[in-house]
Amino acid sequence: MKKYRNYIFDLYGTLVDINTNEGKPYLWKKVTELYAYYGAVYTPSEFKKAYLRLCAAHTDALRAKNGATYPEIQLEYVFMDLFTEKGVTMSMDIVRVIGQAFRVISTKFLCLYDGVTDLLDAIHAAGGKVYLLSNAQEMFTKHEMISLGIYDKFDGIVFSSDEGLCKPEEKFFRTVVERYGLNIDESVMIGNDAGTDIKGANLIGMDSLYIHSDISPQITDLTGADIPATYKVMDGDFTKIKQLLAVSD
Repeated sequence: MKKYRNYIFDLYGTLVDINTNEGKPYLWKKVTELYAYYGAVYTPSEFKKAYLRLCAAHTDALRAKNGATYPEIQLEYVFMDLFTEKGVTMSMDIVRVIGQAFRVISTKFLCLYDGVTDLLDAIHAAGGKVYLLSNAQEMFTKHEMISLGIYDKFDGIVFSSDEGLCKPEEKFFRTVVERYGLNIDESVMIGNDAGTDIKGANLIGMDSLYIHSDISPQITDLTGADIPATYKVMDGDFTKIKQLLAVSD
């Protein structure tokens, strides 16, 4: 069985189970109240429309700038613009805290899948390295990882918001390889989304493991026959990854 030196993980749906709901009126009401504290007065519906409009505008501008098929904006600049449009000057530190409050209010639950900590520790004990390649906002995700006790377990972390592009963009996958000097032949990508994690790994010739979790995109064949991954865990049992990839501590 092939042994790997580098294990590159997706986060949400792979290591972390999460449920967020940005559709609930309570979210927009409370964030609107936060903005009003600083003199930026919106109605909840006005705020939501402005937020979505600015997200789309920032995405279009970024795509035009970097030419990415899959651009990823930094949401803190959207939250900043929501102040600017009301003529309010605000520090980025406060904007980031408000953005984090937005995330906390919209999150219904956040937890690790069973076996995550054990696997990460076992990889390190066996002399391997652990990396994160995540379609995520650093403003939110870094602190969610800290709260779950896993942020310091990674030898390298690449967030899409910091790079301006996201999976399955080939350049995004090459970023983690080049930044940390990884040998593709000694590396494996582990993720729960065939259209992003597995597709991107295949684009650069990297082995991959697909795990079908409770928040994976819907697939037509539950056997995984049409998923072009090197390894597959179709029942969502994260603890099987350790044996499947021959990780021993």
